[in-house]
Amino acid sequence: MEPRGMKKWRPFATMPEQYIGLKEIINKQAEVAQPVLTEEQMEQMNFTLIEALHTNKQVYLTYYKKGQCITEKGLIQFVDSLGNLFVFIDEVLELKNKIRLSQLIDVRFV
Repeated sequence: MEPRGMKKWRPFATMPEQYIGLKEIINKQAEVAQPVLTEEQMEQMNFTLIEALHTNKQVYLTYYKKGQCITEKGLIQFVDSLGNLFVFIDEVLELKNKIRLSQLIDVRFV
């Protein structure tokens, strides 16, 4: 006698639209609202960004994107306060990421 293994569950995988819909519902439930920062917090982040840029130190960046708060480790490469954006290179894939300063939640040194 042989075990059926995964054959047993194949009939439930016949409706891929159902799985797509369920995934969208789960993702919507996991979304969080963007935190509102005080002037003091924004000023402290500004000083940390400038210091990290000039000293070339690694930082933990927490930013808001599509309903999620994402934390990454990287180096600040460029800050444009007039253009409301900054560029950082993440540690994992070494890619340049452009993020708006309004999406930034927290900056801390490693």
